[in-house]
Amino acid sequence: MLVDDRVENLLALEAVLAPLGYDLVRATSGEQALKALLVREFALILLDVQMPHMDGFETAAHIKRRARTRHVPIIFLTAASHGPYHTFRGYAAGASDYMVKPFDPWALRAKVNVFVDLYRVNRRLHDQRALLQAEGLLKAGDPSRSGGRTAARPEAASPVLAELDARLQTVEDSARDLFAQLPSPRAPAGAQATAAALAEQLIRLRQHIDLLLDGQALPGERRPGGPGTHMS
Repeated sequence: MLVDDRVENLLALEAVLAPLGYDLVRATSGEQALKALLVREFALILLDVQMPHMDGFETAAHIKRRARTRHVPIIFLTAASHGPYHTFRGYAAGASDYMVKPFDPWALRAKVNVFVDLYRVNRRLHDQRALLQAEGLLKAGDPSRSGGRTAARPEAASPVLAELDARLQTVEDSARDLFAQLPSPRAPAGAQATAAALAEQLIRLRQHIDLLLDGQALPGERRPGGPGTHMS
């Protein structure tokens, strides 16, 4: 999904990404992007930072707060005049990457390809896992195979993973409060860099926990797929 309030920027992005052959969906505001995420699944979001009403940082925060969409990678696009503070804010809001305008078209296409490939691999693993789990449940629940016994429904996630998920959520909430207290661009560069590194590490950890939770989930319980899936 391409999110930018300026049509000329959306046209430029579409021209750069058109050779990749992906299904590109436009959103001209943060609100419109959030509505699209309610009905479709996306492999990647290219999100402009400066937008009226709801800027890119606020939009990303809403996306990351939703269980269904918090795993969707976000690449922030921002003007070259913005300093490291904006980079820090982007990572703190949940960005997977950050690109400065004017960006290299080849670099953007390469980054998009990487994230779409990761999405496709994860979808294949998810579908294969769901198929194996479904087959296991069917076999276990088939009286002809189990002597009339019906298999008990397994837990969607192990207690250990559930506890890790809850503890990470607490750390994320505390970190978000801490980031909000940092003085805007006047914060020392060292503090900004440290905060940005912490935010990036939390994002990586969240991604790993989500993947582990998905590996434990029953088919259809987390991250619903199906029709309406878009590549970017």
